[in-house]
Amino acid sequence: MRIRSITVAAALTLTALVGAPAAQAHRPSPPPASPTPTSYGTGGAVASVDATASRVGRDVLARGGNAADAAVAMAATLGVTEPYSAGIGGGGYFVFYDAKKRRVSTIDGRETAPAGITPDAFIDPATGQPYRFTPELVTSGVAVGVPGTLATWDSALKRFGTRSLARSLAPAIDVAAKGFPVDQTFRSQTLDNKARFAAFPDTAALFLPGGDAPQVGTTFRNPDLARTYAQIARRGPKAFYTGALAREIAATVQAPPKDPASALPAPAGSMTARDLAAYRVRHQAPSKVSYRGHDVYSMAPSSSGGTTVGEALNILENYRLRGGSGTARSLHLFLEASAHAFADRNAYVGDPAFVDVPTRTLLSQRFADSRACVIDPTKAAIRPVAPGALDGTGCGAAARTEKPDTENVSTTHLSVVDKWGNAVAYTLTIEQTGGSGITVPGRGFLLNNELTDFTAVYDEADPNRIEPGKRPRSSMAPTIVVDKGKVKYVLGSPGGATIITTVLQILVNRIDLGMTLPEAVAAPRASSRNAPTTPAEPGFIEAYGAALAPYGQRLVPSGDAFTSAAEIGAAATIEVGRRGTMTAAAEPVRRGGGTGLVVRRQLPR
Repeated sequence: MRIRSITVAAALTLTALVGAPAAQAHRPSPPPASPTPTSYGTGGAVASVDATASRVGRDVLARGGNAADAAVAMAATLGVTEPYSAGIGGGGYFVFYDAKKRRVSTIDGRETAPAGITPDAFIDPATGQPYRFTPELVTSGVAVGVPGTLATWDSALKRFGTRSLARSLAPAIDVAAKGFPVDQTFRSQTLDNKARFAAFPDTAALFLPGGDAPQVGTTFRNPDLARTYAQIARRGPKAFYTGALAREIAATVQAPPKDPASALPAPAGSMTARDLAAYRVRHQAPSKVSYRGHDVYSMAPSSSGGTTVGEALNILENYRLRGGSGTARSLHLFLEASAHAFADRNAYVGDPAFVDVPTRTLLSQRFADSRACVIDPTKAAIRPVAPGALDGTGCGAAARTEKPDTENVSTTHLSVVDKWGNAVAYTLTIEQTGGSGITVPGRGFLLNNELTDFTAVYDEADPNRIEPGKRPRSSMAPTIVVDKGKVKYVLGSPGGATIITTVLQILVNRIDLGMTLPEAVAAPRASSRNAPTTPAEPGFIEAYGAALAPYGQRLVPSGDAFTSAAEIGAAATIEVGRRGTMTAAAEPVRRGGGTGLVVRRQLPR
């Protein structure tokens, strides 16, 4: 009866607010509230890149919901307020800590390749050569994977939650119908995609009204998405994976609804309604390593996040890291451990349903010790370095040609801890900022372009080769750190392959270098991914470039210092203190600043 009332309330909201207009309306609105990056207190904590989503999560916790309930409600809201990074057109990874059972479980909700995909799917039939990454692949039907986000929400609530999917969607329906204030990040991301969005009339009508991105301070409404969410609230996930909506998604992929006047190629994909009906999440054991007495849990393959962060931590376990006068050496070792772990990631990790991934070996201390064996504490290795020999003996290496990594940077992450000590680390994505750029007509959400994470040119020996039904390798690394059976840290970040280095660096900053959690999140970043040079934020180069030069570390700017391209990651983290006091720490500046909230706020001690 309670579930019915929630659904009816959502329907009434829709009737009042979006029953007449078919497209979003824009009206003057007060400027967006400033984000609250860090909060301290008790009763539960949430952190995300978005103030509205964080407020939704805190409210769920305050009203008796648990961490899983809050996470799903936040994720659904992010699908409204962060539509270029997440939504039901994408996928992700959900990590849950059950405080009563002291057990970590995961849900692999990664997108899958359609059953009809072929090894030459990314080859242009007109030229016989691979499609260019931009613009053909990133804005195409062929790059759209079967979405897993909604199935993840449904599974998380059924396995770990206390609320229905309908009740969890209600706050997001309200936000989509009533609207949210546009900030500079939303406007900038829209303008960055203006050429792509303009190629698709439905996308342009939604995100480029009058040919321009919404102005900062106006209210952005998405009544189509509100109606889609309401339909799902009434009928459950089958409303998405079967029936009319599934057919509409498949038709959009097979024939991207492009403006005939656009010169954008937009190659067609092969996804069918049967692919959507066949989608299933995977429930699997997490990755796990021990670091400085902490148990570090994350996502096992198909993600490479958990194995790569875990291997790098195991390598660093061989060294004493410290801040102060030891900072330069510690950062040198962090960069070297990351580069060597990335070599092994690229050589060995793919979807374990299709390739034999040596997960146990990659997470073993013996293998990490064999990798530390080839690291010089005083000098950077010439990169790319070779992957390690899987027998884990001596300092052996394996032959391997390094291939370009095309994983994109636009993703989002949320962290939750409830008053009972349950925790969620959830990273979700539609890949590119703006995904494929293709909106399902009349439905209000963008489709992903996640299949670009496969290696573009098919190679039978490549663990990340394209295959029907396969999940492309990911770097998403939602992470929960447990100390003596209780949650200590919850963290994650967007950023494509830089997710791995961001999570790793925050852990090193907090555990080894003596930073507080907010300091660890705010500190400038570098991302060593086994390339000849290491991209680093301008602030990192300014702070540490001279000190790392004697080690031979070759740092290059990660982007123009005056644009968001200079930023690496956008973390959302939580720390639980000994007496249950929680620190919710999001980014103070990156991506416009995030929001960390607690149920009962206290002043920091």
